[in-house]
Amino acid sequence: MGKLPLDESRLRQAFAGRRILLTGHSGFKGGWLALWLRRLGADITAVALPPIGDGRPSFFDAAGIETLVDHRVADIRDQAGFDAAVADCDPELVVHMAAQALVRQSYAEPVETFATNVTGTAIVLDAARRMPNLRGALIVTSDKCYDNREWVWGYREQDRLGGADPYSASKGCAEIVVDAYRRSFFHGANSPQIASVRAGNVFGGGDWSADRLIPDLIRAATSNAPVRIRNPASIRPWQHVLEPLAGYLMLGARILGGDPEAAGAWNFGPDADAVVDVETLVATFRRHWGPDLDIIFDQRNQHPPEAGILRLDSTKARVALGWRPRLSLDLALDLTAGWYRAFYAGSADMRAFSEAQIARYLSAAGDTLLSKTGLNKQVETASSCG
Repeated sequence: MGKLPLDESRLRQAFAGRRILLTGHSGFKGGWLALWLRRLGADITAVALPPIGDGRPSFFDAAGIETLVDHRVADIRDQAGFDAAVADCDPELVVHMAAQALVRQSYAEPVETFATNVTGTAIVLDAARRMPNLRGALIVTSDKCYDNREWVWGYREQDRLGGADPYSASKGCAEIVVDAYRRSFFHGANSPQIASVRAGNVFGGGDWSADRLIPDLIRAATSNAPVRIRNPASIRPWQHVLEPLAGYLMLGARILGGDPEAAGAWNFGPDADAVVDVETLVATFRRHWGPDLDIIFDQRNQHPPEAGILRLDSTKARVALGWRPRLSLDLALDLTAGWYRAFYAGSADMRAFSEAQIARYLSAAGDTLLSKTGLNKQVETASSCG
């Protein structure tokens, strides 16, 4: 497999004018990918539920994602409804990101979690079988798809799937569904290439999900209320949202180019220095946000059980794609704090601001790390718009 460097002009060559079907664009991660794909000139048909209408902001609204895509509303749990929503679509690439993405919610709504993440994945793949010009599909699952044995080393793509909680189990099941469809329906020499992608704990500007660490900190900071942090000793592979999305785009370019080696499972996790405990991440974020963040570490251990440690091994993506993380954890958190500060200041064009963050990320792709000074300088220029 030839490597496609993370270069904007090359990515634009791969995606400009290409027909993409994207699910989950009303969510945080899907919204960022929709913005990036549109920046690259892709023609996007996007299917999702509406953003959560409980008064919380959303990246979808902040960046005006609805105006960038052919926006369609459908539930991936409803096969007839989803099929009707995509009946006139003829995509070259499907990117499936729609999901129930929260561990704690999976304890409260396990059946809904399995229906969305497992049956929903099967429904999307089944629709893909009837798309005449499809080159392939990227199915986004999670680092939690692995049978977590609390190892100190990272999980590799061939390691055992599993999950002790409903969310993790649903993502392991989704991987099995992907593999079954690949081996049953997409196995011919000229068949579309089906890949699954697994990222770490993703954060970035524009996430207001419930029971997620950075959004919890932002809610506390902007409401002058203390935030109670659960599981402060838990270790996770933290990464900025642009890191795995860059990997998805690089892999998607290989699929569109007809590379048969693009099929299969891929990890896109952070470097070892970004695999830290919750308490360390909170302290680092607080340095970038400011001291007006009242934090209480909850040691009562009265929460639903979650894994204490999780790491990913991304050697395959590094060797076969030439992908690697570009942001240190410190700079990734600085980027994130800057996004929220601009949003709450109320004077920034958040689409322009978000695109400036993408542009700076891409322009620094050859660097070892992004320069904090250079990063802030370019992004501050965008924040003056609006």
